[in-house]
Amino acid sequence: MLKRYEWSDWGFLFHKTVVKPGGAEPLRAKEMEKQVENSSGLVLVLYPFQGHINPMLQLATIFHAKGYSITIIHPEFNSPNPSNHPQFTFISVPDKLLESKVSLSPGDFMNLVLALNKNCAAPFKKCLKQMLDDKHLHERIAGVIYDGLMYFAQTVADDLGLPGISMRPTAAAMLLFAVIPQFEQESVFNRQIPELQPLELTQMVTSMSKSPTDAMTEVRAASLNAMKRSAGMIANSMEFLEHAALSKIREYSPVPVFTIGPFHKLAPSRSSSLLQEDADCISWLDKQAPKSVIYVSFGSMASLSKHDIVEIAWGLANSEQPFLWVIRPGLVLGSEGMELLPDGFLETVGDRGCIVKWAPQKEVLAHCAVGGFWTHCGWNSTLESVSEGVPMLCRPCFGDQFLNMRYICYIWKIGLELENELERGKIEGAIKTLLVNIEGKEMRNKAMEFKGKTELCLREGGSSSSSLDEFTKRILSV
Repeated sequence: MLKRYEWSDWGFLFHKTVVKPGGAEPLRAKEMEKQVENSSGLVLVLYPFQGHINPMLQLATIFHAKGYSITIIHPEFNSPNPSNHPQFTFISVPDKLLESKVSLSPGDFMNLVLALNKNCAAPFKKCLKQMLDDKHLHERIAGVIYDGLMYFAQTVADDLGLPGISMRPTAAAMLLFAVIPQFEQESVFNRQIPELQPLELTQMVTSMSKSPTDAMTEVRAASLNAMKRSAGMIANSMEFLEHAALSKIREYSPVPVFTIGPFHKLAPSRSSSLLQEDADCISWLDKQAPKSVIYVSFGSMASLSKHDIVEIAWGLANSEQPFLWVIRPGLVLGSEGMELLPDGFLETVGDRGCIVKWAPQKEVLAHCAVGGFWTHCGWNSTLESVSEGVPMLCRPCFGDQFLNMRYICYIWKIGLELENELERGKIEGAIKTLLVNIEGKEMRNKAMEFKGKTELCLREGGSSSSSLDEFTKRILSV
């Protein structure tokens, strides 16, 4: 039987049930001691939202395959399901979010980050210290890998004499704002990296400097301080994908940056989705023509209006292309979504459309029937699409998604931007351009080139594979 441990249970952990990979029978403490003797373990610290949980658990799977035992420490909020990863030990620490009365909406993002860092630091330190002191744990803790937003973990690692490593689940280009001093950023972005001009980095600097909140200022300063003290940073990216940005980052960064991506390709694993995936859509895809389907999903955090749903619906219908559309509960605030579909829509599209609450996205994008992906441009979705050679229709919602969109549309040129208000005529035209017209075919060919380059990165001797080897030698073998 699987058990999720609270931090206060740690002293008794090796006297309790430990589950072998695959869910085999429990091991006794002595048998466990034999298996872990002279081995090394890693502690990974999660930030509790879907777009951050997925890459961290994928990274954990990568290191587990390298022979490291894995302990996942996470806040109580949005706890991952341990049964999906029986090879790991999961420990939750109190986050006091209910007591802190912090909003969990994207608009209160920085206050949430602050609350988690302030509330989780002490119980995390106590938990980690108990792990180090535990007489039954005959393994070395090689390091603490933490989501860049959980920067308190670096301070705890420093206090306990462990290397701390920051994992960045965004495009590596976002690190430019962290490693280049603010007073230099405009000059560097305007003159020194012309290849990245389409990213409009200077405009992003101006936008971020407008009316920063106290929480934003505190988070930026604390995360930057933690990064400088870390043993290194892991980027879920590839050298060919962000070469110009990575070159400039390494010029300024005080610590090494390792590109070990895409994580999901290096570590095929069970789903870590917080939402129930509807696998029936795969059998629907099986019945569609190759490269004919537009897949539509706006991620786990984006929100739309009722008007947006109506315009998307008729844009999809009028395009006359098959579509797989994810309408998750809450996509429109306070709504399940399906009830907002306009009258006559379902009758018009018939079997040409498939609508689900959540989809197994990696499997969907790898399916031969999918010819395009209408996306919010989250970094995980972007990498998953790039890895499968699927061109994108881009409608970012907030944060780094706008930078990702500009990468996709204006540097890599494997997607189209849907600008301004959603309108059914523009949606219809964009879908036809992506799936039917010559412009879309050129994007698809380019996207397939990127898929080939991604596969080269992952092979032995490829940039991502080599970066992983270098990381384990330089950082974890100390």
